[in-house]
Amino acid sequence: MRRVLVVFQFTIAQALILGTLIVVSQMNFFQNASMGFDKDAIVTVPLGNDSTRLFKADALKMQLLQQAGIKNVSLSAFTPIDKAGWDGDFTFDNTLKKSDFNPEFKWADADFFKTYNIRFIAGGPYKQADTINGFVVNELMVKKLGFKDPADIIGKKITIFDGAIAAPVVGVVKDFNGNSLEKQMKPIMLGSFRQVYRLINIKIQPQQVKQTLAAIEKLWNDTYPGFDYEYQFLDDKIASLYKQESRLSQLYQIFAGIAIFISCLGLYGFVSFMAVQRTKEVGIRKVLGASVINIVYLLSREFTVLIGVAFLIATPIAYYFMHQWLQKFAYRTNIGIGLFLLTILIAEIIAWLTVGYQAIKAAVVNPMESLRSE
Repeated sequence: MRRVLVVFQFTIAQALILGTLIVVSQMNFFQNASMGFDKDAIVTVPLGNDSTRLFKADALKMQLLQQAGIKNVSLSAFTPIDKAGWDGDFTFDNTLKKSDFNPEFKWADADFFKTYNIRFIAGGPYKQADTINGFVVNELMVKKLGFKDPADIIGKKITIFDGAIAAPVVGVVKDFNGNSLEKQMKPIMLGSFRQVYRLINIKIQPQQVKQTLAAIEKLWNDTYPGFDYEYQFLDDKIASLYKQESRLSQLYQIFAGIAIFISCLGLYGFVSFMAVQRTKEVGIRKVLGASVINIVYLLSREFTVLIGVAFLIATPIAYYFMHQWLQKFAYRTNIGIGLFLLTILIAEIIAWLTVGYQAIKAAVVNPMESLRSE
């Protein structure tokens, strides 16, 4: 029964350790994966829906660009990762037939691409204007329209809003994630549509963050007295997309810690009991020349095997449930053999640290005292 309990406890502990490692690996994947645009040192300031603020936005943009700590500024409806809420059908290349897929529309001025370092693979950005004068599309949209060479789509006309707006494709950008990495990438169209701009995107110098933020706030207050100033770093916004997964990671770590603690208590009790039961055997072995290392190995060998058995039970269980969990993400980490090796290594090290003291204590006892007491 003692052996069964040790195996049961370490099965749970190792399943939770493996689950924690996979969740942490997925979170690291989210944080380090390339989004297809520059997300570092980008500050976003909402303009809101007030027409007065939008009217003064161009003047504020020019003042911001004059600040030493600011590299680029762009006005847009959303950031690259926001669910735009704008999508719909379109007609392509003067045909009357509507598309069989709906791309996502993202409205931004021409400086948007430079601010977020979104790379062009054909053509270039549209001209700076208040209304749509050209479209920039991503690689996925080019493929969905049947073009192999992105350059072939340049100049083709796209008509949206039931014929209300028509403009040529002027550029193709590399694919970037227009939403979180939980979802598949979508076809994207970008255009200049000043009437719906609600955000100022500011690329700042990482070395001058504090001074630059203070300068931005001062310019905001001078331009919009009486309006609240709010800002958010884009990487914080991206991190908030994975808040649920971050909480899950914390819960796994807590439960894994509790399971390991309980398992170690059980293991410590098991080794203590085994050391007392085998006091005479240990004394005789020492008299016959067994070293401290031999005795420690003797007392530790069995629990090492038990943890190995627990690992063989825990591995398929944890793999099944964590594999199912990962399926909900369009982009995910791989469950490599390294995570399994790390799990058994962590479990064995924790176990050896738990029983090491008790095993060494039993091994260094004077054999004469052990035999006399027996």
